[in-house]
Amino acid sequence: MRTARLVCAVVLLAACVAGAVSADISLEYAIRAAYLAKFAPFIEWPDSAFATPGAAINICILGSDPFGAALDRAAASVTGGRPLLVRRLASPELASACQILYLANNEAAASLPAGLSERPVVTVSEAGGAGMIAFVVDGNHVRFDIDDDAAQHSGIHISSKLLSLAHAVKHKAAAP
Repeated sequence: MRTARLVCAVVLLAACVAGAVSADISLEYAIRAAYLAKFAPFIEWPDSAFATPGAAINICILGSDPFGAALDRAAASVTGGRPLLVRRLASPELASACQILYLANNEAAASLPAGLSERPVVTVSEAGGAGMIAFVVDGNHVRFDIDDDAAQHSGIHISSKLLSLAHAVKHKAAAP
């Protein structure tokens, strides 16, 4: 039931965001912005990921911002739990302060500081990128793949509800 609500919420949020989309941002990126904001309630980070118990979830963009104000609107519309803050990073060294990090391009992915994969930061990229979550376009629909193994390695737990919505999920290989 909650999974169906997530799908409905993303579709409704994307429709609302799309209605306010400026000419310089595509509907595809408005939908990606809605997904980025809606991922947060379905992810559990270790306490060490936050400076204080009530700290906001930082959704960060590394590289050129393809979302414009759509991500800010999507983040503001998510209620319950921790507040969401959108940050645009000027330097890859600031990435460790993020809980969700969108890698806007291959250069952003290549510039990640060493050791970030050991920290509880959910990296999100385009298809074929270096993210725990990778956006893919399947039949004119924006979908996402999840590398659950990488998430678990970083101390992050992704809800089975979110995993069930993924286009594909990479799980840790079973021991022989």
